[in-house]
Amino acid sequence: MTSKALRIPAALVAFALLLGTGNTLLAQQRGAKKPQPHLVEVITAEHTPIGFETVRTGTLKARRSVSIFNQEEGRIDRIDVREGDRVKKGQIIVALDHKLRSAELAKASATRKQAEVDLKRIRELIKRNAGTRERLDKAETMLAIAIADESLIRTRLEYARIRAPFGGIVTERKVEPGDIAPRNSHLLTIIDPASLMTVVSISELVIPRLKTSDAAEVKIDALGGTSWPARIGRIHPTIDPRTRQGTVEVELVPVPEGAIAGQLCRVQLRAPKIDKLVIPFAALRRDRKGEYAFVVVDDIAIQKRVRSGLRLGNQVEILEGLSAGDAIVVRGFLDLRPDKKVTIVDKRPMKKDRKDTSDEQGS
Repeated sequence: MTSKALRIPAALVAFALLLGTGNTLLAQQRGAKKPQPHLVEVITAEHTPIGFETVRTGTLKARRSVSIFNQEEGRIDRIDVREGDRVKKGQIIVALDHKLRSAELAKASATRKQAEVDLKRIRELIKRNAGTRERLDKAETMLAIAIADESLIRTRLEYARIRAPFGGIVTERKVEPGDIAPRNSHLLTIIDPASLMTVVSISELVIPRLKTSDAAEVKIDALGGTSWPARIGRIHPTIDPRTRQGTVEVELVPVPEGAIAGQLCRVQLRAPKIDKLVIPFAALRRDRKGEYAFVVVDDIAIQKRVRSGLRLGNQVEILEGLSAGDAIVVRGFLDLRPDKKVTIVDKRPMKKDRKDTSDEQGS
Protein backbone atom coordinates (compact mmCIF):
# COMPACT_ATOMS: atom_id res chain seq x y z
CA MET A 1 0.00 0.00 0.00
CA THR A 2 2.73 2.40 0.87
CA SER A 3 4.75 1.74 -2.34
CA LYS A 4 1.74 2.20 -4.64
CA ALA A 5 0.72 5.43 -2.97
CA LEU A 6 4.18 6.91 -3.55
CA ARG A 7 4.15 6.25 -7.36
CA ILE A 8 1.24 8.66 -8.08
CA PRO A 9 2.91 11.89 -6.83
CA ALA A 10 6.06 10.98 -8.72
CA ALA A 11 4.16 10.82 -11.99
CA LEU A 12 2.56 14.16 -11.34
CA VAL A 13 5.94 15.71 -10.63
CA ALA A 14 7.35 14.40 -13.88
CA PHE A 15 4.42 15.80 -15.87
CA ALA A 16 4.79 19.19 -14.22
CA LEU A 17 8.48 19.32 -15.03
CA LEU A 18 7.80 18.47 -18.66
CA LEU A 19 5.13 21.17 -18.94
CA GLY A 20 7.40 23.79 -17.36
CA THR A 21 10.20 22.99 -19.73
CA GLY A 22 7.87 23.42 -22.73
CA ASN A 23 6.69 26.82 -21.54
CA THR A 24 10.24 27.96 -20.98
CA LEU A 25 11.25 27.00 -24.51
CA LEU A 26 8.18 28.79 -25.95
CA ALA A 27 9.01 31.92 -23.99
CA GLN A 28 12.61 31.82 -25.21
CA GLN A 29 11.42 31.45 -28.82
CA ARG A 30 9.12 34.45 -28.45
CA GLY A 31 11.85 36.53 -26.82
CA ALA A 32 14.20 35.70 -29.60
CA LYS A 33 12.03 37.53 -32.18
CA LYS A 34 13.74 40.59 -33.66
CA PRO A 35 12.03 43.86 -32.45
CA GLN A 36 10.24 45.87 -35.10
CA PRO A 37 12.04 49.13 -36.09
CA HIS A 38 10.41 52.48 -35.19
CA LEU A 39 9.68 54.07 -38.54
CA VAL A 40 9.75 57.86 -38.92
CA GLU A 41 9.42 60.33 -41.74
CA VAL A 42 11.74 63.33 -41.66
CA ILE A 43 12.22 66.57 -43.54
CA THR A 44 15.38 68.63 -43.94
CA ALA A 45 15.15 72.06 -42.30
CA GLU A 46 16.35 74.86 -44.58
CA HIS A 47 16.40 78.63 -44.68
CA THR A 48 13.58 79.79 -46.94
CA PRO A 49 12.79 83.32 -48.21
CA ILE A 50 9.54 84.19 -46.48
CA GLY A 51 7.40 87.26 -47.08
CA PHE A 52 4.82 88.50 -44.61
CA GLU A 53 1.28 89.31 -45.71
CA THR A 54 -1.79 89.69 -43.52
CA VAL A 55 -5.23 91.30 -43.52
CA ARG A 56 -6.53 93.06 -40.44
CA THR A 57 -9.92 94.65 -39.90
CA GLY A 58 -10.29 98.17 -38.54
CA THR A 59 -12.57 101.17 -38.40
CA LEU A 60 -12.03 104.43 -40.23
CA LYS A 61 -11.58 107.48 -38.02
CA ALA A 62 -10.30 111.00 -38.47
CA ARG A 63 -6.85 111.73 -37.13
CA ARG A 64 -7.76 115.43 -36.86
CA SER A 65 -10.85 115.63 -34.68
CA VAL A 66 -11.62 118.40 -32.20
CA SER A 67 -14.35 118.93 -29.65
CA ILE A 68 -15.28 122.62 -29.41
CA PHE A 69 -15.74 123.93 -25.85
CA ASN A 70 -16.51 127.46 -24.70
CA GLN A 71 -13.96 129.21 -22.51
CA GLU A 72 -16.50 131.79 -21.31
CA GLU A 73 -20.01 131.14 -20.02
CA GLY A 74 -23.02 132.82 -21.55
CA ARG A 75 -26.14 132.49 -23.65
CA ILE A 76 -25.77 131.04 -27.16
CA ASP A 77 -26.56 133.97 -29.44
CA ARG A 78 -25.91 132.30 -32.79
CA ILE A 79 -24.90 128.89 -34.13
CA ASP A 80 -25.25 128.50 -37.88
CA VAL A 81 -23.82 125.02 -38.52
CA ARG A 82 -25.24 121.54 -38.15
CA GLU A 83 -24.01 117.98 -38.60
CA GLY A 84 -22.61 117.49 -42.09
CA ASP A 85 -21.91 121.18 -42.73
CA ARG A 86 -18.46 122.13 -43.96
CA VAL A 87 -16.61 124.94 -42.20
CA LYS A 88 -13.51 126.94 -43.11
CA LYS A 89 -10.56 127.63 -40.88
CA GLY A 90 -11.21 130.78 -38.83
CA GLN A 91 -14.95 130.83 -39.57
CA ILE A 92 -17.14 131.92 -36.62
CA ILE A 93 -19.22 128.85 -35.78
CA VAL A 94 -20.67 129.84 -32.39
CA ALA A 95 -21.36 133.31 -30.99
CA LEU A 96 -22.17 133.97 -27.34
CA ASP A 97 -24.08 137.02 -26.11
CA HIS A 98 -21.35 139.67 -25.76
CA LYS A 99 -23.23 142.78 -24.65
CA LEU A 100 -21.85 142.67 -21.11
CA ARG A 101 -18.29 142.06 -22.26
CA SER A 102 -18.56 144.89 -24.82
CA ALA A 103 -19.60 147.26 -22.02
CA GLU A 104 -16.72 146.06 -19.86
CA LEU A 105 -14.34 146.64 -22.77
CA ALA A 106 -15.64 150.19 -23.27
CA LYS A 107 -15.08 150.91 -19.58
CA ALA A 108 -11.58 149.45 -19.67
CA SER A 109 -10.72 151.51 -22.77
CA ALA A 110 -11.90 154.70 -21.05
CA THR A 111 -9.83 153.90 -17.98
CA ARG A 112 -6.77 153.31 -20.12
CA LYS A 113 -7.24 156.63 -21.94
CA GLN A 114 -7.56 158.47 -18.64
CA ALA A 115 -4.39 156.84 -17.38
CA GLU A 116 -2.57 158.00 -20.51
CA VAL A 117 -3.78 161.58 -19.93
CA ASP A 118 -2.71 161.47 -16.28
CA LEU A 119 0.74 160.20 -17.17
CA LYS A 120 1.20 162.86 -19.83
CA ARG A 121 0.27 165.62 -17.36
CA ILE A 122 2.68 164.31 -14.70
CA ARG A 123 5.50 164.22 -17.22
CA GLU A 124 4.82 167.88 -18.12
CA LEU A 125 4.96 168.81 -14.44
CA ILE A 126 8.23 166.96 -14.05
CA LYS A 127 9.73 169.03 -16.90
CA ARG A 128 8.80 172.23 -15.00
CA ASN A 129 10.09 170.78 -11.73
CA ALA A 130 6.53 170.87 -10.36
CA GLY A 131 6.02 167.15 -10.02
CA THR A 132 7.66 164.34 -8.03
CA ARG A 133 9.19 161.08 -9.11
CA GLU A 134 6.75 159.22 -6.88
CA ARG A 135 3.73 160.62 -8.73
CA LEU A 136 5.33 159.70 -12.07
CA ASP A 137 5.92 156.09 -10.99
CA LYS A 138 2.35 155.81 -9.77
CA ALA A 139 0.93 157.20 -13.04
CA GLU A 140 3.02 154.78 -15.10
CA THR A 141 1.80 151.88 -12.97
CA MET A 142 -1.83 152.91 -13.34
CA LEU A 143 -1.46 153.06 -17.12
CA ALA A 144 0.11 149.59 -17.21
CA ILE A 145 -2.77 148.18 -15.14
CA ALA A 146 -5.34 149.86 -17.40
CA ILE A 147 -3.69 148.43 -20.53
CA ALA A 148 -3.66 144.92 -19.00
CA ASP A 149 -7.33 145.18 -17.98
CA GLU A 150 -8.32 146.29 -21.47
CA SER A 151 -6.39 143.43 -23.04
CA LEU A 152 -8.03 140.94 -20.66
CA ILE A 153 -11.55 142.14 -21.49
CA ARG A 154 -10.76 142.17 -25.21
CA THR A 155 -9.56 138.55 -24.98
CA ARG A 156 -12.70 137.48 -23.11
CA LEU A 157 -14.79 139.23 -25.72
CA GLU A 158 -12.96 137.31 -28.45
CA TYR A 159 -13.78 134.07 -26.60
CA ALA A 160 -17.45 134.89 -27.17
CA ARG A 161 -16.85 134.36 -30.89
CA ILE A 162 -15.73 130.75 -31.35
CA ARG A 163 -13.93 130.02 -34.62
CA ALA A 164 -13.16 126.77 -36.45
CA PRO A 165 -9.55 125.70 -35.76
CA PHE A 166 -9.29 124.06 -39.21
CA GLY A 167 -11.40 123.35 -42.25
CA GLY A 168 -13.57 120.31 -41.83
CA ILE A 169 -17.04 118.86 -41.30
CA VAL A 170 -19.30 119.24 -38.27
CA THR A 171 -20.14 115.82 -36.81
CA GLU A 172 -21.87 116.85 -33.58
CA ARG A 173 -23.99 119.81 -32.48
CA LYS A 174 -24.77 119.85 -28.77
CA VAL A 175 -26.51 123.23 -28.22
CA GLU A 176 -29.13 125.48 -29.73
CA PRO A 177 -29.51 129.27 -29.86
CA GLY A 178 -30.83 130.56 -26.54
CA ASP A 179 -29.20 127.83 -24.47
CA ILE A 180 -27.15 128.96 -21.47
CA ALA A 181 -23.73 127.36 -21.82
CA PRO A 182 -21.70 127.07 -18.63
CA ARG A 183 -17.94 127.43 -19.03
CA ASN A 184 -16.27 124.42 -20.71
CA SER A 185 -19.49 123.06 -22.27
CA HIS A 186 -19.16 120.76 -25.30
CA LEU A 187 -20.75 122.70 -28.16
CA LEU A 188 -19.62 121.08 -31.43
CA THR A 189 -17.32 118.44 -32.86
CA ILE A 190 -15.38 118.98 -36.10
CA ILE A 191 -13.30 116.47 -38.04
CA ASP A 192 -10.99 116.79 -41.01
CA PRO A 193 -12.27 114.23 -43.58
CA ALA A 194 -8.93 114.36 -45.41
CA SER A 195 -7.22 112.80 -42.39
CA LEU A 196 -9.08 109.48 -42.37
CA MET A 197 -7.01 106.56 -41.07
CA THR A 198 -7.46 103.31 -39.21
CA VAL A 199 -5.72 101.55 -36.36
CA VAL A 200 -4.93 97.80 -36.42
CA SER A 201 -3.26 95.43 -33.98
CA ILE A 202 -0.23 93.45 -35.18
CA SER A 203 1.75 90.70 -33.45
CA GLU A 204 4.94 91.75 -31.68
CA LEU A 205 6.77 89.25 -33.91
CA VAL A 206 5.81 91.21 -37.02
CA ILE A 207 6.20 94.79 -35.76
CA PRO A 208 10.03 94.82 -36.26
CA ARG A 209 9.53 93.99 -39.96
CA LEU A 210 7.35 97.04 -40.59
CA LYS A 211 8.36 100.67 -40.87
CA THR A 212 6.72 104.03 -41.30
CA SER A 213 5.72 104.88 -44.90
CA ASP A 214 5.48 101.20 -45.92
CA ALA A 215 2.80 100.75 -48.58
CA ALA A 216 -0.50 99.12 -47.67
CA GLU A 217 -3.94 98.59 -49.17
CA VAL A 218 -7.35 99.25 -47.65
CA LYS A 219 -10.70 97.83 -48.69
CA ILE A 220 -13.79 99.64 -47.43
CA ASP A 221 -16.79 97.32 -47.35
CA ALA A 222 -19.27 100.14 -47.98
CA LEU A 223 -17.43 101.12 -51.18
CA GLY A 224 -17.27 97.67 -52.71
CA GLY A 225 -14.28 95.45 -53.38
CA THR A 226 -11.88 98.15 -54.59
CA SER A 227 -8.47 98.30 -52.90
CA TRP A 228 -7.34 101.83 -52.06
CA PRO A 229 -3.69 102.85 -51.64
CA ALA A 230 -2.54 103.53 -48.10
CA ARG A 231 0.64 103.72 -46.05
CA ILE A 232 1.79 103.13 -42.51
CA GLY A 233 1.66 106.53 -40.82
CA ARG A 234 2.78 105.60 -37.35
CA ILE A 235 3.92 102.54 -35.37
CA HIS A 236 3.29 102.89 -31.65
CA PRO A 237 6.41 102.31 -29.54
CA THR A 238 4.82 99.97 -26.97
CA ILE A 239 3.37 96.44 -26.97
CA ASP A 240 0.30 95.40 -24.97
CA PRO A 241 1.75 92.96 -22.39
CA ARG A 242 -1.52 91.02 -22.20
CA THR A 243 -2.07 90.36 -25.91
CA ARG A 244 1.52 90.82 -27.19
CA GLN A 245 0.06 93.03 -29.92
CA GLY A 246 1.38 96.35 -31.18
CA THR A 247 -0.59 99.22 -32.71
CA VAL A 248 -0.11 100.39 -36.29
CA GLU A 249 -1.82 103.44 -37.81
CA VAL A 250 -2.59 103.21 -41.52
CA GLU A 251 -3.42 106.35 -43.52
CA LEU A 252 -5.44 106.54 -46.75
CA VAL A 253 -3.57 108.48 -49.45
CA PRO A 254 -5.67 110.02 -50.81
CA VAL A 255 -8.99 109.50 -49.05
CA PRO A 256 -11.44 107.96 -51.59
CA GLU A 257 -14.72 109.67 -52.29
CA GLY A 258 -17.47 108.23 -50.13
CA ALA A 259 -15.20 107.21 -47.26
CA ILE A 260 -16.70 108.20 -43.91
CA ALA A 261 -15.43 107.93 -40.35
CA GLY A 262 -16.85 104.83 -38.66
CA GLN A 263 -16.87 102.58 -41.75
CA LEU A 264 -15.49 99.04 -41.52
CA CYS A 265 -12.28 98.52 -43.48
CA ARG A 266 -9.80 95.73 -44.15
CA VAL A 267 -6.10 96.55 -44.16
CA GLN A 268 -3.61 94.46 -46.10
CA LEU A 269 -0.01 94.74 -44.92
CA ARG A 270 3.07 93.25 -46.56
CA ALA A 271 6.72 92.99 -45.63
CA PRO A 272 9.71 92.14 -47.87
CA LYS A 273 11.05 88.58 -48.01
CA ILE A 274 13.77 87.58 -45.60
CA ASP A 275 15.41 84.20 -44.99
CA LYS A 276 13.78 82.24 -42.18
CA LEU A 277 14.42 78.77 -40.78
CA VAL A 278 11.05 77.02 -40.93
CA ILE A 279 9.73 73.53 -40.22
CA PRO A 280 6.27 71.99 -40.71
CA PHE A 281 3.92 73.07 -37.95
CA ALA A 282 3.08 69.40 -37.34
CA ALA A 283 6.72 68.78 -36.35
CA LEU A 284 6.54 71.28 -33.49
CA ARG A 285 5.67 69.46 -30.26
CA ARG A 286 4.80 70.83 -26.83
CA ASP A 287 4.94 69.63 -23.25
CA ARG A 288 4.94 71.26 -19.82
CA LYS A 289 8.45 72.57 -20.33
CA GLY A 290 7.66 74.27 -23.65
CA GLU A 291 8.24 73.57 -27.33
CA TYR A 292 10.49 70.92 -28.84
CA ALA A 293 11.19 68.93 -31.99
CA PHE A 294 12.73 65.52 -32.70
CA VAL A 295 15.94 65.57 -34.73
CA VAL A 296 17.36 62.30 -36.09
CA VAL A 297 21.12 61.97 -35.59
CA ASP A 298 22.82 58.65 -36.48
CA ASP A 299 19.41 56.88 -36.42
CA ILE A 300 18.69 58.18 -32.91
CA ALA A 301 15.76 60.53 -32.19
CA ILE A 302 17.14 63.51 -30.25
CA GLN A 303 14.72 65.84 -28.48
CA LYS A 304 15.69 69.49 -28.96
CA ARG A 305 14.08 72.45 -27.18
CA VAL A 306 13.13 75.24 -29.60
CA ARG A 307 11.57 78.68 -29.65
CA SER A 308 9.09 79.33 -32.43
CA GLY A 309 8.11 82.56 -34.13
CA LEU A 310 5.48 83.25 -36.76
CA ARG A 311 3.21 80.53 -37.96
CA LEU A 312 3.43 80.63 -41.76
CA GLY A 313 0.45 78.71 -43.07
CA ASN A 314 1.21 75.03 -42.36
CA GLN A 315 4.80 75.88 -41.37
CA VAL A 316 6.31 77.71 -38.44
CA GLU A 317 9.38 79.89 -38.04
CA ILE A 318 12.05 78.59 -35.66
CA LEU A 319 14.00 81.28 -33.81
CA GLU A 320 16.20 79.08 -31.61
CA GLY A 321 17.14 75.44 -31.16
CA LEU A 322 17.53 74.11 -34.71
CA SER A 323 19.92 74.57 -37.63
CA ALA A 324 19.63 74.31 -41.38
CA GLY A 325 20.19 70.71 -42.49
CA ASP A 326 18.69 69.10 -39.38
CA ALA A 327 16.56 66.03 -40.09
CA ILE A 328 13.27 66.89 -38.40
CA VAL A 329 10.72 64.17 -37.62
CA VAL A 330 7.34 64.98 -39.13
CA ARG A 331 5.60 61.59 -38.80
CA GLY A 332 5.96 58.59 -36.52
CA PHE A 333 5.47 60.24 -33.11
CA LEU A 334 3.52 57.36 -31.56
CA ASP A 335 5.67 55.84 -28.77
CA LEU A 336 8.60 58.00 -29.92
CA ARG A 337 10.84 58.85 -26.98
CA PRO A 338 14.10 60.79 -26.67
CA ASP A 339 17.21 58.76 -27.60
CA LYS A 340 15.17 56.00 -29.23
CA LYS A 341 16.60 54.22 -32.26
CA VAL A 342 14.57 54.92 -35.39
CA THR A 343 14.52 54.04 -39.06
CA ILE A 344 13.96 56.79 -41.63
CA VAL A 345 11.49 55.77 -44.33
CA ASP A 346 11.24 59.08 -46.17
CA LYS A 347 13.47 62.15 -46.20
CA ARG A 348 12.81 65.22 -48.30
CA PRO A 349 13.76 68.91 -48.31
CA MET A 350 11.42 71.75 -47.41
CA LYS A 351 9.35 73.20 -50.22
CA LYS A 352 10.68 76.54 -51.41
CA ASP A 353 7.87 77.61 -53.72
CA ARG A 354 5.86 79.22 -50.91
CA LYS A 355 3.47 82.10 -51.27
CA ASP A 356 4.04 85.23 -49.22
CA THR A 357 1.26 84.55 -46.76
CA SER A 358 1.45 84.51 -43.02
CA ASP A 359 -0.78 83.92 -40.02
CA GLU A 360 0.42 85.58 -36.86
CA GLN A 361 0.97 83.12 -34.05
CA GLY A 362 -1.17 83.96 -31.06
CA SER A 363 -3.20 86.62 -32.86
